[in-house]
Amino acid sequence: MRVETENNEIKLTFSNKIIDLDEIQSFIEYVKFREINNQSKATQQQADELANDINQNWWDKNKYKFEK
Repeated sequence: MRVETENNEIKLTFSNKIIDLDEIQSFIEYVKFREINNQSKATQQQADELANDINQNWWDKNKYKFEK
């Protein structure tokens, strides 16, 4: 495995035999999340309110699946 840093970037090089594509995709998604999160100017309160709105909307659309 090789790790290089250059111009505020990190480059990883490793054999494709040590990790499968699903694991690589998960890692890439995690790094993208960290990048977006780092650039966000939203407060924790705003993030919590957005999450609550999303959860409520989901529940409103799907609660019939759980009712008897």
